[in-house]
Amino acid sequence: MENDIRMSPVPQHKTAPHTRGLPALLLILAGLLLSIAMFVFSCMLLGSASLVGGLLLTGSIVAMTLLCILFAGLKVLAPNQALVLTLFGSYYGTLDLPGFYFVHPFVTANAPAAPSAPSAEANAAVAIAVAKTGKKISLKTRTLDNRKQKVNDALGNPIIIGSVVIWRVSDPTAAVFAVENFEEYLSIQCDSTIRNIARLYPYDTLEDGTDEKTLRGSSSEVSEIMQQELAERVKDAGIVIEDVRITTLAYADEIAAAMLQRQQATAIIAARQKIVEGAVGMVKMAVNQLGEEEIVVLDEERKAAMVSNLLVVLCGSKDAQPVVNTGSIY
Repeated sequence: MENDIRMSPVPQHKTAPHTRGLPALLLILAGLLLSIAMFVFSCMLLGSASLVGGLLLTGSIVAMTLLCILFAGLKVLAPNQALVLTLFGSYYGTLDLPGFYFVHPFVTANAPAAPSAPSAEANAAVAIAVAKTGKKISLKTRTLDNRKQKVNDALGNPIIIGSVVIWRVSDPTAAVFAVENFEEYLSIQCDSTIRNIARLYPYDTLEDGTDEKTLRGSSSEVSEIMQQELAERVKDAGIVIEDVRITTLAYADEIAAAMLQRQQATAIIAARQKIVEGAVGMVKMAVNQLGEEEIVVLDEERKAAMVSNLLVVLCGSKDAQPVVNTGSIY
């Protein structure tokens, strides 16, 4: 027989029933002082009226106990903090505005669970953070520095990519009850999103003049796509993604040298193309001016030789060594 396991729906965010904390604190202190005075008075009556003194003593002890329990209902919230409260296992409400509050003394504040498989140092850090915040959920804008990961781009080239995510908790109730640990959940979803998006685009185009989006040339557009997909994935966990930016982008070590050679070859070809275009223009101008001003009259064979020599001089990578001809050109 199969077990029917049903997940409880995530409770809708609501404000926890509360009153102002300062008047409640003053009333508790006044009641505590009154119960202490009753306790002292009952001790004085024990000798003469044991029955009345005993009742007063019992009542004062019960009153002091109850008043001490009421201190647990006092809650203080700083700006951009929230408390998700439960009462005997049921969702009681959430406090998300700064102030001094008094709530039901038996409510329990809920915080995210520890990461699923962290190190001992990470467990200690989580325990210290929870102890300092008193299980309060931070609503501040935070930064997630996603670790570098190796993925294959659209052309199959291994690349190293890393990103930074600006995020905040918008719904603390969903952040606590929808997932086990919303920070770990965000980190895993960020890794998955970046890996999936990076596979859709090449690192760079092999041809010039194309409008294809690339990780290097269209980083802003790719970052916006990452932000939209990541925001959709973590929306149910009460998390808002403010921004996503690619911080690291490079070829993997095994192909970095080959890609560097390809980029160098492309640069050399482009430079040589410019040099040839300029040399052809200069040779054409020289031949035309020599012919128009009739400085020297050359036949087609001599023109071809002069053009060849000029192109060699202008396109060569080293300085030409001049040769002086003292005889006839024929």
